[in-house]
Amino acid sequence: MQDTYYIIGIAGGSGSGKSTFVQNLKQKFTSEEVCIVSLDNYYIPRDEQVTDENGYKNFDLPGSIDSKALLDDLNKLKRGIEIEQIEYVFNNEKAVATTITIKPAPVIIIEGLFIYHYEDLRSIFDLKLFIHAKENLKLIRRIKRDQKCRNYPLEDVIYRYENHVIPSFEKYIEIYKEECDLIVNNNKSFDKGLEVVELFIEGFLHRAKKCS
Repeated sequence: MQDTYYIIGIAGGSGSGKSTFVQNLKQKFTSEEVCIVSLDNYYIPRDEQVTDENGYKNFDLPGSIDSKALLDDLNKLKRGIEIEQIEYVFNNEKAVATTITIKPAPVIIIEGLFIYHYEDLRSIFDLKLFIHAKENLKLIRRIKRDQKCRNYPLEDVIYRYENHVIPSFEKYIEIYKEECDLIVNNNKSFDKGLEVVELFIEGFLHRAKKCS
């Protein structure tokens, strides 16, 4: 069983580039070195989500996530137990959900919108990152992603962004930005920030190997 873990949080607004940043990190390390847990895979069922006054399901609230299940899975990873998840496909009828197996690793990365909002989770991070991007860029990225990957009509994307995404970002996400150890600017590119985090992880892994 692994004795020492280093837990990294990566948060930011919708469309800021969190998932892309994490996928780039994933390519640099093996599954024995780094494991990645996405908050997206902990959404509660659609019929349990809050419906707004216009009949739209609001997935941009902390309560839309089963944070207890996330903490339970994190504790399993820290005990050396692998976990399995069903990939969340955002109600896209064209997408096929797959089963994801996550094996324990000395570096655990948790990525998602609300990871710093949950007090029990916020306290466990050894390093907290925040991916920043301008609001207009986040909207453009969200439109492209939601139409391509989630099969949402343009009208739905814009409505949700104005009525769900922005209020949630201001209330539950942005307020933790100043508490983060590293803010990565992703208006043009996050390459420099990615390089810093890669080097940091490599250093931790090297020290952990020497001590083992």
